[in-house]
Amino acid sequence: MIPDNRAAIRSLFIWMARALREAVWPSKCLVCGSFFQPEMYKNYNLPVKIFNDESILAYNKKSAFHKLMLPFLCPSCSTGFVPAESPFCCICGIMFKSRIGDDHVCGECIKSPKKFRMARAVGAYEGTLMKTIQRLKYKGKIQLARPLGMLLFFAFIKYWNNKNRIDLIVPVPLYIKRFRKRGFNQAYLLIREWFSYADAFNVELSYSKIEKNVLIRNKHTQPQIGLDRKQRKANIKNAFSIGNSSKITGKSILLIDDVYTTGATVNECTKVLLNKGAKTVDVLTLARGM
Repeated sequence: MIPDNRAAIRSLFIWMARALREAVWPSKCLVCGSFFQPEMYKNYNLPVKIFNDESILAYNKKSAFHKLMLPFLCPSCSTGFVPAESPFCCICGIMFKSRIGDDHVCGECIKSPKKFRMARAVGAYEGTLMKTIQRLKYKGKIQLARPLGMLLFFAFIKYWNNKNRIDLIVPVPLYIKRFRKRGFNQAYLLIREWFSYADAFNVELSYSKIEKNVLIRNKHTQPQIGLDRKQRKANIKNAFSIGNSSKITGKSILLIDDVYTTGATVNECTKVLLNKGAKTVDVLTLARGM
């Protein structure tokens, strides 16, 4: 009985400490700024604890986003997520306005063929997901990288794990001056714990490797926000190079970025990778501009 009593007392003290902390330092929604009572506390170890083993095989994007964001977003904001779902373009992944019909190649991809094989995303770049990404990138809320990274990992398993095996996972790099100013590359933060997630979910990922330095951004470019399609393409032209081409020769590569808008950045990255010997290049982002 003693061990059971000690465990009960310990649990009571933990609960009281958490309650006191929320009373003194209440949680604040990272999107709207309102105070709220979280259903989960911020000191959990890994977000995998809120999923069972089957969730990764048949997960619901909207439900997963809501669960993972419970410690960070108020109930209202956590529901404002729009998943990227069919019907969408088979190549660039843009969702069609009509929600009826099958996946097919969009007019833009027919008119201007992409260099990458296919692109997929977790959600639409609007509402809560857009604001969450902006808080991560521009406000330094790096605590969001873990739950957002898990959402991206789920999408990776869904679209690539058993169908199209990936040799190298490559984050789109920042120019060195921007990296020093920001202090981190959000694309890398999103994938740095993927192998921990793979172990937690018993997913075989030993055939893949993260290469964060193989792709180099060799010049400063103007932020793509506010530029039209033509300007984005010109802005990013010749902005990337390969550090060691032997690492990518004959490899199937997955490019990772936070947002796909016109595709100018990932298309330029793909061109460089293919020219230096990559076998195929696919793209995965958190959000897809609609």
